[in-house]
Amino acid sequence: MTEWWQDMFEIVHQEKTSGARVGKLTTHHQVVDTPAFMPVATKATVKTLTPQEIREMGTQAIISNAFHLYLSPGHELINEAGGLHKFMDWDGAIFTDSGGFQILRKEFKFKQNNQGISYVNSRDGKRYMYTPEMCMEIQGALGSDVAMVLDDCPPWGSTRDEVRDSVCRTLNWGQRSLDARCNDNQLVFAILQGGTYPDMRDVCARKLVDIGFDGYGIGGLSIGEPKEVMHETIRLNLTQIPPDKPRYLMGVGSPVELLESISLGVDIFDSAFPTRNARHQTVMTRHGQMDLRRSSQARDFRPIDGECGCYTCRHFSRAYIYHLFKESELLAMRLASIHNVHFLQDIMRQARVAIIEDRFIEFKDWFKQQYLSK
Repeated sequence: MTEWWQDMFEIVHQEKTSGARVGKLTTHHQVVDTPAFMPVATKATVKTLTPQEIREMGTQAIISNAFHLYLSPGHELINEAGGLHKFMDWDGAIFTDSGGFQILRKEFKFKQNNQGISYVNSRDGKRYMYTPEMCMEIQGALGSDVAMVLDDCPPWGSTRDEVRDSVCRTLNWGQRSLDARCNDNQLVFAILQGGTYPDMRDVCARKLVDIGFDGYGIGGLSIGEPKEVMHETIRLNLTQIPPDKPRYLMGVGSPVELLESISLGVDIFDSAFPTRNARHQTVMTRHGQMDLRRSSQARDFRPIDGECGCYTCRHFSRAYIYHLFKESELLAMRLASIHNVHFLQDIMRQARVAIIEDRFIEFKDWFKQQYLSK
């Protein structure tokens, strides 16, 4: 390990009545205050928003997808441009996901074995192999601050045998990913799998911790399992991650789930939830989600949320945004996305202050009471 990695994560304060904690994650481009939420920038862009806009909302880190960027425009081109930060003009931290989840879940015709993932590229119809070594080579060339290893995420409802096979592949690929590390300025995070089988989760977590990574993602959740099962699985995995390592819950972004997970001790989150919902005309307010397609918004001249200080709420009314959506104007998606991302970053800011002041549980309960009051 190089010197700057030695103290790359510091716990600033542990809340007295919960697992919530404030920390500082030092990456090559940014010291990230945690708990932190990362908007998803799959193809080197947070949909409809500019880097300057998401920066002004308080965003410290984003997450892009190494596999998608490998497909287009190619990691060699991005490396030639000076790396992903320069390519997209972003000066904060960048995590890159391996892309294995997307291969296994979307339109790619895939086959798995211990070597890696064999898939069909829909662009040319040819079959290729995506290995842990190739995944790390791509992320090294992209120059992200944190590289996520290639893992095998089993679908919700998989059998014990299927989950056991996925854990074996995840462990094998994790070791090979770490061995293939090729960028000295890049942290490497493993991803804990095991479905919702406690014993499988335990084995996967213990063995990945024994290998030794810079941080740990909790994967394979929020994919259809009941909420109580998800929370219990998170609680279990958090006890298995060394307390001096950052804990990253992947793919969770609804306000209540963020706060519940922070109370358990999660440090980092990512999700397409705020921007995806915005494009589908749904925004978050202190009193729950609001559907901007409803005709009741047509003459409502209040902002989306009267307590919100985002650009959208300071300048535009619900009636105006309703009109834009009704006329299929692109500005509607932008304004809704600005609000939603700002809304979540504001929750993160308030959560960090509440933890420092040892009143996080009070803040969480107050927020939930308002948000779920409908």
